[in-house]
Amino acid sequence: MIAPSPLRKSRLRAVAERYKEARKSLSTPASAQSRHGLDWMNFFIADVQSGFGAFVAFYLMELGWSQGNIGIALAVGAIVGVLSQIPGGALADEVTWKRGLVAVGILMIGAAALILALLPNFVAVLVAEFLHGATAGLITPAIGAISLGLVGRRAMSARTGRNYRYAAGGHALTAAAMGLAGAFVSTNAIFFSAAILCIPALIALGRIRSDEIDYARSRNAATADQKANVISVIQLAKNRRLVLFAASLVMFQLADASMLPLVGEHLATSIHAQAVIWMSVLIIIPQIVVALLAPWVGLHSEKRGRRPLLLLGFALEPIRAGLLAVTTNYPLLIAAQLLSGITGATVGVLTVLVVTDLTTGTGRFNLAAGTVGALSGIAASLSTSSTGFLFQGLGRTAGFLILSGIALAATALLWVFLSETKPEKYLD
Repeated sequence: MIAPSPLRKSRLRAVAERYKEARKSLSTPASAQSRHGLDWMNFFIADVQSGFGAFVAFYLMELGWSQGNIGIALAVGAIVGVLSQIPGGALADEVTWKRGLVAVGILMIGAAALILALLPNFVAVLVAEFLHGATAGLITPAIGAISLGLVGRRAMSARTGRNYRYAAGGHALTAAAMGLAGAFVSTNAIFFSAAILCIPALIALGRIRSDEIDYARSRNAATADQKANVISVIQLAKNRRLVLFAASLVMFQLADASMLPLVGEHLATSIHAQAVIWMSVLIIIPQIVVALLAPWVGLHSEKRGRRPLLLLGFALEPIRAGLLAVTTNYPLLIAAQLLSGITGATVGVLTVLVVTDLTTGTGRFNLAAGTVGALSGIAASLSTSSTGFLFQGLGRTAGFLILSGIALAATALLWVFLSETKPEKYLD
């Protein structure tokens, strides 16, 4: 056996030291109880994503719904999610009970899951999608606020990577559990599983100590003064780099949001035997990639900056869409989902970090994050509601090529107009 070279050993040691420093930065000022509570809350709340979205499209297709009606149902959830995120972000900036916002959102998710499992008629499904969509304005900004309030700006890169690691792990395991339940019990067992997983999510949430969530820090204010360091909404809207970044994300979501649901619809109609397991695998693969890469993205965004990694994540999306345009071969669908995992890790983690960078000292972090999320949600709802009709009219190949072109335009916009956002020095 050939022993590792001294140079290789030194590189491995350097990588280990950087990860050690990142872990150390997460240890202050929050307690281990709060940090681990946040970890496991992210893990269990992942059933929000894996229990809905692509699984809803697959579930409704098996019940005989048309692509158009599926698009309408998904669009209701997306539109309500859009409408809730801006006031939800403003609410997360103002209130001190961040954990309460998450708790209400988890209960709404459980109710939506039970409705889908027990009453999958058109009106009931729209109600479930309404409830699920409304949670976007509660849970997403509140998790960002809790994270920033616990660890501060300096450790936010490592904390965000850790959030995505646990969330992705939860996505993968819950998707596997739901896929097995749907294949060997019944299809609606997918949503019973989602409802049950809300219970450990609430328990993990209760482990986070509210007294450790610094109010000013959670909203990205300049100091502990809760009022004097908050800019107006008009001033926030004049942040040119924030606007350009949001525009890039909007175009990205126009291309990305409908890809996996469209693949799920194809599987449901073309592969009937154990199709739910095949779909689960496609959901699980990118989550494994995100779980592996997200901490690395957070760490290297501090070393190399946000922009290079963000461009990489955006640039892989047109390649993924192009691959889906030319094949329905299952191994190549897996390859496309591997690309989705890399994109999900980079774009997901760096979106939080870029918004944090661009709102430092404003006291409007959660409002800005909610606004960016709302704009992305508008794009996602347009994507899911229109691509079904687009694919019916033009066919699969032309539809995915159009999505590839949109993703390429989003990458070009980011390349030309967005400069590096990482600050030279943090305020805390």
